[in-house]
Amino acid sequence: MSTASQTSIHESPYSTPAGRRIRDAVAELVPLIRKNALEGERLGCLPPETLQALHATGLFRISVPQEFGGEALGARDLAEIVSTVARGDGSAGWTTMIASGFARVMLTFPDQAVAEVYGRALEWPGPVVASASLFSDKIQRAWRVEGGYVVAKGNQWGFGSGSKHAAFLVVGAEVESADGQVERLMVLLEKGQYEIVDDWQVMGLSGSSSNSIRTVDEVFVPEHRVAALAEFPKRLDGLHKRFKGPGYALVDGRGLMLIVAMDTMAITLGMAQGAFDCFVEQSRNRKPFNLPYDTVAATPSVQVVAGKTRAMINAAQALIFSRADYIDRKAAAGEAFGAAEEAEIMMDLVHAGNVCGAAIDMIQIAVGSATVSLKNPIQRFARDVRVALTHGSTRLDPAAEISGRQLMGLPPFSSGMAAVPGVDKAHQKAAAIAA
Repeated sequence: MSTASQTSIHESPYSTPAGRRIRDAVAELVPLIRKNALEGERLGCLPPETLQALHATGLFRISVPQEFGGEALGARDLAEIVSTVARGDGSAGWTTMIASGFARVMLTFPDQAVAEVYGRALEWPGPVVASASLFSDKIQRAWRVEGGYVVAKGNQWGFGSGSKHAAFLVVGAEVESADGQVERLMVLLEKGQYEIVDDWQVMGLSGSSSNSIRTVDEVFVPEHRVAALAEFPKRLDGLHKRFKGPGYALVDGRGLMLIVAMDTMAITLGMAQGAFDCFVEQSRNRKPFNLPYDTVAATPSVQVVAGKTRAMINAAQALIFSRADYIDRKAAAGEAFGAAEEAEIMMDLVHAGNVCGAAIDMIQIAVGSATVSLKNPIQRFARDVRVALTHGSTRLDPAAEISGRQLMGLPPFSSGMAAVPGVDKAHQKAAAIAA
């Protein structure tokens, strides 16, 4: 095994033949994904060649229920697959996370809407459904009409990751009743009912197509494509009764939402592994600027960075994969997650992601000014990991506070749900309406 290769994965008892097949097929595509990443930044989405190649592996079906021809893979398979994609490009990893993670939200909708979405999943290249501003404070207006709802003209939702590839998007809306009470809803919009705003001009993950979307006209949405956000936790808890496969065996929503956070941190792991690959290759082929060594790789200080960062990346992988195995083990045993347990696992995952971010920073500094070229993948990994680690649900200090608060014996801030804030507010508004 070459020094540039990653430590071999000890196959988990919770991984599956289907998961290993897709992981290995994606691994063969890492050079292609990395080569096309710069074009993806220019396009603001995955290049067609990358998208089609990933689609051919079955990647975008990894969390599609088995009832619709998908794999419904468990946590360990997902962690390995998502991190492998991200070794090539963080935006490709992010798009994979959207396709995988958001399935757990979409599946809480009524059966007719689920069938309409996932009936298209086998042939659709890319994530068949994504979301924009679903759980945020700032959501938009709709009103009830016979047979459904009308979403107002000019509504705009931000951070629609995967929007340029998805066939459907789920957005947040508020509906006011006749007595002035407000209910928060999840609303499924179909491509053609909204326009994509050219506003994803950012420092990293530029190829994730996380644009805002906007309704140009009033849009009618039938009743079965709308779900109350306040009912989301209960419906999430019941997914194991509706769908088959390891990915839906968990008996509670806490575990399902932890998988989404795990997917996100698996992206940072893959980017760190990809940066390390590039670090070793470039160090062997470059000469130091002001030191008398034949190559950068021969420089003792660079060797120290290689040893340290490899250990950091290995440790992060061990932590993420062990937590993935733990989630699968809980699923197999039919055990629910407690609030403190959820917070601790969430913190472990976020810590691992930040270790990966620190490793990438060290790698870039060690290689030096050659990494500032936009053609150099290391600078892209450095920028992308910074953006990934600013995501509201997986920021380090808030995750530490949520976990530490419970470790100190204090009551949790909310009902959990892996740091999804809008759900509690929806509960409060639903309770006000009921009263």
